[in-house]
Amino acid sequence: MLERIHLEILTAIKEHGTLTKAADSLYLSQSALSHSIKKLEGQLATQIWKKEGRNLRLTAAGERIQTLANRILPQFSHTELLLNQIAKGEAGALRIGMECHPCYQWLLRVIQPYLQQWPDIDMDVKQEFQFGALGALLSYEIDVLITPDPLFKPKIKYIPVFDYEHRLVVSASHQLAQQDFVLPEQLSDEVLLSYPVEPERLDIFSQFLNPAKCSVKKHKNIETTEIMLQMVAAGRGVCALPGWLVDEYAKSMPIKSIRFGEQGISKQIFIGIRKDEQDINYLNDFIAQAKKTR
Repeated sequence: MLERIHLEILTAIKEHGTLTKAADSLYLSQSALSHSIKKLEGQLATQIWKKEGRNLRLTAAGERIQTLANRILPQFSHTELLLNQIAKGEAGALRIGMECHPCYQWLLRVIQPYLQQWPDIDMDVKQEFQFGALGALLSYEIDVLITPDPLFKPKIKYIPVFDYEHRLVVSASHQLAQQDFVLPEQLSDEVLLSYPVEPERLDIFSQFLNPAKCSVKKHKNIETTEIMLQMVAAGRGVCALPGWLVDEYAKSMPIKSIRFGEQGISKQIFIGIRKDEQDINYLNDFIAQAKKTR
């Protein structure tokens, strides 16, 4: 029945579209691929792919198998990597997924002493995740997820790392700079600068503006924290960032942070790991280092 090679073949067909390119990517002959799938089709009594000229198109059955491949193949690769590291006497690998754009500088302070403690750990940081980060953790593409907005799942354990307050950031010369807190309607004429994240995932919208049925004059995406704060300092807009991060930049930039409403917006940074790996020592040491780093 289904074997790993079938998953790899269909993944290659999905990616490359032709038998020739799929065979080349797997370092196999075209006849070997065709024979393997033809045998599987005979066992399942259903067609896996169809020819459309020189291209191949997966049938509904083929698509279902390929969906399984997307979940299973990364787990194969992850387990093989760990076994290979064990065989070589290596400690392991730590692949970190980031859903917290402004947390990168904080993460650098975590990584520096951690790498000194674990010199044999191979580390990688991925920041491109938005909605896909949890899926990447579940499918073993990353080992750690750093997020302020955990989506709780049975196989994932989230550990709170530290608390912070989400705050509005304005120029030191802005008319709001002298206030202790800001009200939603006071932002109606402002240009809001934010990371390229869907508005519904931004706390300034979900926890402050939307409940009050208010909005901003314009919403503009900025990729980096430094550019965003330079624009705020120049009076080109306002933004919302963790208070601890703004305090650092305020030492050298003319910016001011203000509380959202009288109560403010309280947040936490979480580290998510797979429950079946929560006893791994180098993972636990990373979490311990993160908890004591500010």
